[in-house]
Amino acid sequence: MAPGTSSFARLIVFQRTAATPLFSLLSTRKIIFTSRRKLGFRLSTSHCGVRGGVMISEPLQAVKDRIDLTEKEERIFRRLLDVVDHFKLSTQLRVAGGWVRDKLLGKDCYDIDIALDNMLGREFCEKINEYLHFAGEEQQGIGVIQCNPDQSKHLETARIRIYNIWIDFVNLRSESYAENSRIPKMKFGTAEEDAYRRDLTINSLFYNINTSSVEDLTGRGVQDLKNGYIVTPLTPKETFIDDPLRVLRAIRFGARFNFKLDEGLKEAASDGEVGDALMSKISRERIGHEIDLMISGNKPVRAMLDICDLQLFNAVFTLPESMQPEIVEGCHRQCISYLEAAWNVLQLIGSSTFTDEQRRLYLYGAFFLSLRSIVYTDNKSKKVPVSNFIIRNSLKLKSNDAEMVVSLHGAAEKFISFLASVESYNEPVPADLKLEEDFLELPPTSWKRVWAGLLLREIKSFWRVALLMSTLLYQTTETIGDSLSKESERRQLIFIKAESIISNFDLDNVWEVKPLLDGKAIMRILQLEGGGPIVREWQQRMIKWQLAHPDATSDECLQWMQQSQAKRPKLDCCA
Repeated sequence: MAPGTSSFARLIVFQRTAATPLFSLLSTRKIIFTSRRKLGFRLSTSHCGVRGGVMISEPLQAVKDRIDLTEKEERIFRRLLDVVDHFKLSTQLRVAGGWVRDKLLGKDCYDIDIALDNMLGREFCEKINEYLHFAGEEQQGIGVIQCNPDQSKHLETARIRIYNIWIDFVNLRSESYAENSRIPKMKFGTAEEDAYRRDLTINSLFYNINTSSVEDLTGRGVQDLKNGYIVTPLTPKETFIDDPLRVLRAIRFGARFNFKLDEGLKEAASDGEVGDALMSKISRERIGHEIDLMISGNKPVRAMLDICDLQLFNAVFTLPESMQPEIVEGCHRQCISYLEAAWNVLQLIGSSTFTDEQRRLYLYGAFFLSLRSIVYTDNKSKKVPVSNFIIRNSLKLKSNDAEMVVSLHGAAEKFISFLASVESYNEPVPADLKLEEDFLELPPTSWKRVWAGLLLREIKSFWRVALLMSTLLYQTTETIGDSLSKESERRQLIFIKAESIISNFDLDNVWEVKPLLDGKAIMRILQLEGGGPIVREWQQRMIKWQLAHPDATSDECLQWMQQSQAKRPKLDCCA
């Protein structure tokens, strides 16, 4: 390894898990018109040829031979054509990109982007409102999103609601890039120029509303969709250097659809110049957004593997300058291994166990689990976990995300002892589950409930997330060397057992439980004139007692506290 190179730069290839089906074809209403402007489907271009010396002809993906419009889509498109007819416009209306791709794959898509060939989006939206006024209908507000090159927004976009669906309008464009800049020079372009300037061939398809046809102007979009192929319309290095964010989009779409990355694309993406451009030209917010979509997607392990394989880990997950202890060699492998283990056990227990947000943070937490004990010193001389830095500074995600991941790491480590007690056939509780206040005089049978309740009060509704994450850390001598499938099944079983025990403790929403006696009552018993740390200590002590006596009344709590206060001086004298 070259001097000064972070150990993050050492890449290791890992075994991928078997792919699962990505789509179930959704039934949609088939709409066929006999008029000149029937809103059906016909394919303008068919493509089959040689790529990389290999003849590609056999379709691998279930790609529909027509686009089936929903009733809402038919009404929207009809309304747009009415505007064109009313004002006798020569404008061609094309739905661009993702909507066309998803419809051909049999998926519904509600993100409709219209590309215009001879006018700006806001101009056409104004025409829509003029038509609505003419038709005696209520006009709609027009939202204009100004171009913002720093956020990868190169053109003005106009938005208007049509039949309660937001539709975006932009003009077709061509672009050119100056050296050392990701901000292109934009101008009106043809549909073909617009198609070639897009990131991937599968995203370069148009649905021409005027002619009711899909336009494959690169000549390869449909076939690449059928063959499950991720490839750029122009040469990949040129595409990535012009806008390096496209390399992350290629990885994301490859993972999302389980499509194969083109060999030339992989070679270009692995070029150090592309990694440098990604770091220098792209805002951390945009990088973080792409990573967030990958982690929240259906193939997060595949996406992170591709980032590793394409030598982009350093560029994506930047690190602080000094860390304690130093990151060990092979950290890539540890990050991916934890993520894969987390994903595999999540599939076994079922994603419905968690909300989307819990699932997302569970995967982030697992991905950075190997970094949980590594800290750096921030500008306030405070020791901060490295995972906090990556989430907040490298990916520019929410502060709450970083704080929750750190909390999950801490709770997962605490749960390890609980898992050991769950698997133990002996009743005694491990030492670090015991409570350090003997005067509470809690029976040993209550210790587990009290301990679990206190931990749940710390992590709150994310306790199942932390519990599942702890199974990734928990290991016994009997399980070392288990196969991946056996290891996942073991984690599933111990999670279910531990979850069942905690659920049987009836600790739902235990974090909302308040002390039976308020501060004033505690001050009265202790004969204090003011509050302070002593009152807070007794409130915490009281919560432990309540966890051990879940059916106790406030009078019983008062009696316990009076008795405990009387015993406390004796215990202090004997200490």
